[in-house]
Amino acid sequence: MKFLQPPGWVRPRGYSNGVAASGATVCVSGMIGWDAQGVFHTDDFAGQVKQCLENIVAVLAEANARPEHIVRMTWYVVDKHEYMGAYKEIGAVYRDIIGQHYPAMTAVQVAGLLEERARVEIEVTAIVP
Repeated sequence: MKFLQPPGWVRPRGYSNGVAASGATVCVSGMIGWDAQGVFHTDDFAGQVKQCLENIVAVLAEANARPEHIVRMTWYVVDKHEYMGAYKEIGAVYRDIIGQHYPAMTAVQVAGLLEERARVEIEVTAIVP
């Protein structure tokens, strides 16, 4: 896996501009903040991010993939201010579950998610060498 950083560009914080990798592609559907039984345990944004990331890691494990194989993440949030206000908590949760691995990322504010209680949905692509 090679992280792409064009010369002279400011290094992004918490993500990479791009990633080049080869191997088996694993696509994980958008995960929301409910558990394996479809139950929400919190409406807290960072708490839902934690559950999303745990769900992603569980799905990746089914393909013998680990967090460090993630090359791309897309975050869908219903309130960008709620997302930005939780940066510190999100960062701590992210490092606990994903580690110091920062793939290419996009965050998009959306009008809503299909599950009413969902505050965030995260989808990933991983490449297993």
